[in-house]
Amino acid sequence: MYKSIGVKHSAAFLATCVLVSQSLVGCGSSNSPNTSNLPAIDDSSRYSSKQPVAQPRQGMSNGKKVALLVGAAALYYMYNKNQQAKRNGNTSQPQYYMSKNGRVYYREKGGRVHWVTPPSEGIQVPIAEASQYQNFQGYEGRTNGRDLAGIGNNPL
Repeated sequence: MYKSIGVKHSAAFLATCVLVSQSLVGCGSSNSPNTSNLPAIDDSSRYSSKQPVAQPRQGMSNGKKVALLVGAAALYYMYNKNQQAKRNGNTSQPQYYMSKNGRVYYREKGGRVHWVTPPSEGIQVPIAEASQYQNFQGYEGRTNGRDLAGIGNNPL
């Protein structure tokens, strides 16, 4: 009723199973993947720099007075907010770091670097809070001013 499988066929079948199982091992997830040797991820390509920056409205309004932060000013604001959250014990967000070249990044659990990019439309910040960023590029949409290079962990 059953034909016996030849030795050649069973050896080929066994070799195929071993190869398939070894290739599937890499597909599974692990608790601590080693991604430190992978290149950094830069999300800035997702944001178009050619989009016009929305200018804040002038004059009195019923709302709060805000300043628009884009570019370096927005990035430094995001970095400082992250540091403040860390000091207040909020560990739900990834820890931001300032690179020597003035970029902000965080690392995945496995060590892979992600560069932080502020939203292209900017961040509206209350004037009282935003005034410390007025010397940076991007404060109220300005293109001149200080960038983040050389700041590192030094305060303003």
